[in-house]
Amino acid sequence: MAWCNAMVVYMPLLNEGTDVWRPVQATPLTGETYRVEGEVPAEEEWAFPPGSVVRCILKDFSSGLQGHVIVGIVD
Repeated sequence: MAWCNAMVVYMPLLNEGTDVWRPVQATPLTGETYRVEGEVPAEEEWAFPPGSVVRCILKDFSSGLQGHVIVGIVD
């Protein structure tokens, strides 16, 4: 499913034994805030559920690429 103005952000996965980030669709809201879109695959545990309004920061990955990662829920 496509969302208007959606972009990719990186969702931290839980219980993976190491840091793992899943690319997910999110709708930009204001500044660093986004709404998480999509559905959680059955075999994964996302740190923040779909529909959450979250804050993202820019992260340098070990691959040398950069991406916006989710760091918390916005109250």
